[in-house]
Amino acid sequence: MIEVLLTQSVEKLGEPGDIVKVADGYARNYLFPRKLAVLPTPHAINQFKKVRERREMELKQREEWARVAREKLDGFTLTFQRKAHDGKLYSSVRKEEIAEQILEKLNIEIPKDKIALETPIEALGVHAVKIALYKDITASIRVHVEEEPSAG
Repeated sequence: MIEVLLTQSVEKLGEPGDIVKVADGYARNYLFPRKLAVLPTPHAINQFKKVRERREMELKQREEWARVAREKLDGFTLTFQRKAHDGKLYSSVRKEEIAEQILEKLNIEIPKDKIALETPIEALGVHAVKIALYKDITASIRVHVEEEPSAG
């Protein structure tokens, strides 16, 4: 076993700045060649202490942003108008459209991959939509789809 200082995040091992014990071969053949870890010299430890502090600040800011966003989003209703026939939409409401409307109405930028649709929104009515903001912080919004008034 050998102690190494992680220089990058390694799944199931740790974050940059962590000192972990790993098998010699794993360090020599995988971590060191990929520059994922270095030997924990005093200089390297000091260098990654700064990196780690910066990363922790970044994560705290992300978490704070997620809490503020959840306050604004929880229970919010977005309304879309669609052409429909017998309650079925001609075109479904897409994640991109939900993200665009959230940005437009609440000035919160949500990546479309964070919007969880259990099933595609293809019918008129109110649909519950979950948004993953950060780790275990999620928000629930409602998407209300109403029939577009006919131009007749």
